[in-house]
Amino acid sequence: MELEGRGAGGVAGRSAAGPGRSPGESALLDGWLQRGVGRGAGGGEAGACRPPVRQDPDSGPDYEALPAGATVTTHMVAGAVAGILEHCVMYPIDCVKTRMQSLQPDPAARYRNVLEALWRIIRTEGLWRPMRGLNVTATGAGPAHALYFACYEKLKKTLSDVIHPGGNSHIANGAAGCVATLLHDAAMNPAEVVKQRMQMYNSPYHRVTDCVRAVWQNEGAGAFYRSYTTQLTMNVPFQAIHFMTYEFLQEHFNPQRRYNPSSHVLSGACAGAVAAAATTPLDVCKTLLNTQESLALNSNITGHITGMASAFRTVYQVGGVTAYFRGVQARVIYQIPSTAIAWSVYEFFKYLITKRQEEWRAGK
Repeated sequence: MELEGRGAGGVAGRSAAGPGRSPGESALLDGWLQRGVGRGAGGGEAGACRPPVRQDPDSGPDYEALPAGATVTTHMVAGAVAGILEHCVMYPIDCVKTRMQSLQPDPAARYRNVLEALWRIIRTEGLWRPMRGLNVTATGAGPAHALYFACYEKLKKTLSDVIHPGGNSHIANGAAGCVATLLHDAAMNPAEVVKQRMQMYNSPYHRVTDCVRAVWQNEGAGAFYRSYTTQLTMNVPFQAIHFMTYEFLQEHFNPQRRYNPSSHVLSGACAGAVAAAATTPLDVCKTLLNTQESLALNSNITGHITGMASAFRTVYQVGGVTAYFRGVQARVIYQIPSTAIAWSVYEFFKYLITKRQEEWRAGK
């Protein structure tokens, strides 16, 4: 019998088309046989002749779904790797951004755009100058992003179950991002202070230890957190916008929440760009608080600048309204690939680690 022969040997030979059967019906029967009778003969689900799952040819690659059983440890490891890689890859652009946000830059440090700035820094100060301070940034980024992603994932699920059971809540995403920012910035702020002081033009610090020692001795331990409130004021709305935009775009580009690298990259890049542009004025104030820029302080301003209100007044006094948007080009250019890298690497490692854990448990 023809069906039995195909069941034992798979679908082979001529088509299953018979009298009165259209080519479309024949293709459907072939698919049925491959999934049903053929599997039964191979020792699987015997006789389980189920209709084939018809896939939309335009649906793109059939990626495996993101595992749902990721643990807190998985989120922390994936987050740490993503944070370190993101900051290391984008560090030269971050250096340019810090300098372009200078309120009264040295004439030798006035740049027209990001590429020109990067070229002039390398040509006049050396190839590795844009990388100065990278080590302290990587050291801070690991634990900061581990706390950041683990807290976000845990709170997002908890709040979504309360606000919108069984679904995705934009309010939960934004609130989880805000709380995660508190932990991230607490771990990252000291590294930010040291990093930005080493990035400035004519910085007297060549080693991280020199900078840490000088700040501690001259300004006290509080200097490492002088910009913390401003950083939170900037990062809380930034992360709220960032996470809500990312999750919103994922609903459109990746509604099945499968592991889809292109959707993670695109959603992350767009979310980062929107959030970066919206919060540039706060980033300028944060840079001023971190660097205590000497030329700005000499502009009829005495003492250290402390607090967000003081930073806002100083920025306005020195450069007017336009000063709040210094470095916006560099900030957006930095943030687009930065968040794209962070999300794609994070989702990849979360998927990979959880998949390996599931395989290990199944093999026990």
